[in-house]
Amino acid sequence: MAAISRADATWEGDLMHGKGRVKVASGTFNEFPVTWAHRADRTQGGTSPEELIAAAHAACYSMALSNGLAKAGHDPERLTTTAEVEFVPGKGIVSSTITVRGHIHGLSAEDFEKFAEEAKDGCPVSQALKGNVELRLKSELDHVH
Repeated sequence: MAAISRADATWEGDLMHGKGRVKVASGTFNEFPVTWAHRADRTQGGTSPEELIAAAHAACYSMALSNGLAKAGHDPERLTTTAEVEFVPGKGIVSSTITVRGHIHGLSAEDFEKFAEEAKDGCPVSQALKGNVELRLKSELDHVH
């Protein structure tokens, strides 16, 4: 059975001067405001659709990588993942860069890079973005003794 995720948005006014509110049906976090200023100038504070995509991409990627590692017999002690989604006004979302650092005993840096690349291509959020947005990956394995 498919899992359905839901968010609701309300927008008032035009793009440049209007404002909106977004809330997620799960109630995991409170309703939050969105504006063009928040979207186009990240120094304004607030959030944006791209920041929410970045959060989804980081979480999904971490889950996909941990699954790939576990299926291959590697127990990931810790994965730290950052996603940076680049928005260019007039063009839209142009890239998502995943940076992942892994803490996994008994795995070479080369093997970690292979698993990291497979997760980049296989995570459902990457799949949704692929072909429309450039996907980049930076991976690093902690030196574990």
